[in-house]
Amino acid sequence: MSAIQKNVEAASEKYSSSFTKGHLALPPAKKYLVLTCMDARIDPAQAFGIELGDAHVIRNAGASAPDALRSIIISEQLLGTHEIVLVKHTGCGMLTFSNSDAYGLVETNLGSEAVDELKTRNLDFLPFSDLEEEVKKDVKYLQDAKLVPNNVAISGWIYEVETGKTRRVV
Repeated sequence: MSAIQKNVEAASEKYSSSFTKGHLALPPAKKYLVLTCMDARIDPAQAFGIELGDAHVIRNAGASAPDALRSIIISEQLLGTHEIVLVKHTGCGMLTFSNSDAYGLVETNLGSEAVDELKTRNLDFLPFSDLEEEVKKDVKYLQDAKLVPNNVAISGWIYEVETGKTRRVV
């Protein structure tokens, strides 16, 4: 067992020994979801005031709305959420590369068969060069999607990893 796995096991034992929230309902109590980046410097519960059971938290590279759409549909249609809070952040890795950079890295590290698979899957890593514009673009993407009902409130934010502050963009 790796050191990480041992840590998970120990943390689980400690957490479960005083866990009292097993009664919480499956749908989020406050009927909203937060879409944010997978960046390890973001603690959505602490940064955005989310208590266990309040909201769905969807995380992916760059807080990408197109990448999260499947989970958003499930959250809204099956579990009753009716608000989306999209939060991207400063210092995001998605600002640092292009698709061709990512394809090149995959080829270097994993070989030509892996790149062929990327091409077959037509995988777009969804990098971006302007943080604020990308927040606006993703909010518009969700607003325009027929898969997201018109009555769903959607807002876009930027979390500053340097200060811990979050500011509304749209």
